[in-house]
Formats: sequence, C-alpha cells, structure tokens
Amino acid sequence: MAGVTAPTVSLTNARGRRRGWVAPIMIGAVVILIAALWSGLVHLGLPLPTGGTSLNTGHGPMMVLGFLGTLISLERAVALGAPWAYVAPVAAGLGGLGVLFGAPDGVPAMLVTLGGLILVGVFVAVHRIQASMHNVVLASGAICWVVAGCLWLAGWEVYRFLPWMVGFLVLTISGERLELSRLTGAAVGSRWLFSIAAGIFGGGLVVSSFIEVLGVRVAGVGLIALALWLARFDIARRTVRTNGLTRFMAAALLTGYAWLATGGILWLTLGHMTRATSHQPAYDAMLHAILLGFVISMIFAHAPVIVPSVLGRPFPYHRWLYLPLALLHLSLLLRLVGGDWLQNQIAWQWGGVFNEVALLLYMGMAVYGLFLSHLLRPDPRRAKRPQPSTASGSGS
Repeated sequence: MAGVTAPTVSLTNARGRRRGWVAPIMIGAVVILIAALWSGLVHLGLPLPTGGTSLNTGHGPMMVLGFLGTLISLERAVALGAPWAYVAPVAAGLGGLGVLFGAPDGVPAMLVTLGGLILVGVFVAVHRIQASMHNVVLASGAICWVVAGCLWLAGWEVYRFLPWMVGFLVLTISGERLELSRLTGAAVGSRWLFSIAAGIFGGGLVVSSFIEVLGVRVAGVGLIALALWLARFDIARRTVRTNGLTRFMAAALLTGYAWLATGGILWLTLGHMTRATSHQPAYDAMLHAILLGFVISMIFAHAPVIVPSVLGRPFPYHRWLYLPLALLHLSLLLRLVGGDWLQNQIAWQWGGVFNEVALLLYMGMAVYGLFLSHLLRPDPRRAKRPQPSTASGSGS
C-alpha cells in the first residue's frame, strides 16, 4: 500500500516500469479518501450534507476496499511491473468512486471484488518469483479482501463482513513486517509463532461468518498474538533508537502495534459486532482502534518510503511529521476513552474530527515534501553565480 507496506519485489527499476496511469489512480484514491472522510464527519453527527444513501452506508468498504485497496494494489502493480496488475487498483478505485457517485447496487461491490481477485493473482505471480511464508500471508490478506467483496455483493450488512476487511489490512501489514523481520535475524521458531498467531486470527475470521461471537473473540486472540509478535520481533525495536526518518517510522510502528493489541482486547471482550452496532460506542471502539490506531499509523510510518518508490520523487523527512502522528494518537484516545468509554458525545465528536485533521495534516506535509518544498529552497547554483560588476562599461 502506498504508505502502509514495503514492496515485496525490488523496486530498483520501478521508475522505468511505471505506467502513465499511476498519477490518475492516485488522484482517484485521494478523491475517495476525501469522500470517506466527509462521510466520517456525517457519522459523527455533524450538521453536514449526507451526500446520499450510498455514501453513508458504504463508508467502511469505500475507505478500506476503495481507498486503501487502491493504494495497496497500485504499489504491488508498480512493483511487479506487469500491465495486467494495474487492473486491480483501477477496479478498486472505480468501485470506491461508484459508492461516491451512487452507482447501481452491486456495481461497486463487483468492481472491488474484481480488484481483490487480480491482487491475489499478483501475489501468485510474485510467489513464483520469490516463494516465501510472507508472500503466503500477503496472499491470504488479498483473499480476505475477496471474501469481504463477495459478502458485500451478496447483500450482507457491512458490520457482518467487517472482520474480513480488517483481516485484509492486518494480514497485509503483518506479512510485510514478517518479511522485514529477517533483518533482525528472527529464528525459525519465531516464524512458527507468527504462523500460529496468524492462523488463530484467520480461523476466527472464518468462524465469525457463521458463529459471530465465537469467531470475533477468537480473531481477537489472534490480533493480540500478532501485536505481541510484532512488538517482540519487528526491527522497529532496534531502529527506534536511531535518528531521523528511521526513528519516526519505528515510533509510528510501535504505537500502531499498541493499538492493534488494544483492538484485539476489545474484540475478545466485546465479541459481538451485531450487538455492538446497537451500542454505538462499543462498535466505534472495536472498529477504530484498529483501522485508525493501527492502520493509519502504518500509513504514517511507510509513506516516506513507499510513495517515492511509486511516484519517483523524494520525500524529505522533517521532525514536524511527529505532529500529525501525536495528534492521531491523542485524538484517538479522546475518542475512545472520553467518548466511547465515558459516554461523552462532545469528546467523541472532537476526537473524531481531530482524527481526520491528523490524517489531512500528514497528507499536506507529504504533498509539500514531494512537490513544493524545492520551490522554497535557495538554488545553490544561483548562490555561486558571480554577481555583475557595478562598474559601467557602456561609457554612457
């Protein structure tokens, strides 16, 4: 994902393999994000135009499968370099835009499901090039996307296939961190522990479609196990002691793992998505501890590496990137503790608003770093250019 994961296949030659539709796909993803954020404000109860029934009910799939699905599959398409792989982000993006513009029922779900199927094909192709456990985990995440899309297409309510959408993101991110754990010299035993944790989580997802309470709670155990594994074996434990961008990325990763564990605890203790929807604070906490606290932290961590690899432009690091990261976590605490736990609607709304401000602030910093920062820098060649002589040679 642009901003969520590191690429599986080397991106050394990615710039030469990029296709001209990368920028339009990115623009489409940003449009989907803005629409999803607007819908999020409506869900917070702010007095704003709803934008239509499709946008209101499709907020979750549009954000997860439309926006994040587009970015993840675009990154993989650039990494693989095969033209057919770009069908995945195009289909996911069109599905997200279909929600925004009120496409006929079933069309957005069909499009995002197609995108997920193509992404599964991408991972099959990658696995043939580089067979490994982490590629299997990544493909499993893409399969979760397909299952979620099929259940959406079948007419299931969003909360019923929400665990599968979470599975898509959690397994995608965890699979990439599993790959990078090799840099820490993680032993074979640790990788088996990862397999057990991921297996418990995946098993919970399957069971949740038939026996919701049991499945959600089992998946919660898996989320906690994955969070503990990541906190113990991820290279971020070492790189957080360094400086600059590497330390920022590690800080975002480690705080994200804390939110993943928090989400797992909520899933384990609450256990019922259906009942939680009638008790809004519980559902809000179960959902956003992971999708905001964990997933958005991963976006913050990896965007300075992934976005340049896709766009071919440098992303200068600045310590001000800690500002949106801190705002994200503090506002999420306000939302979940002050709002969901203490039942304070004002705290819940302000926390949600500042969740979005943090994301938009980070995006603004990213756009500035990628496209505008060079405009305000002095040109060293101009500084060295000799100044014209004050003596007049014209004889006037």
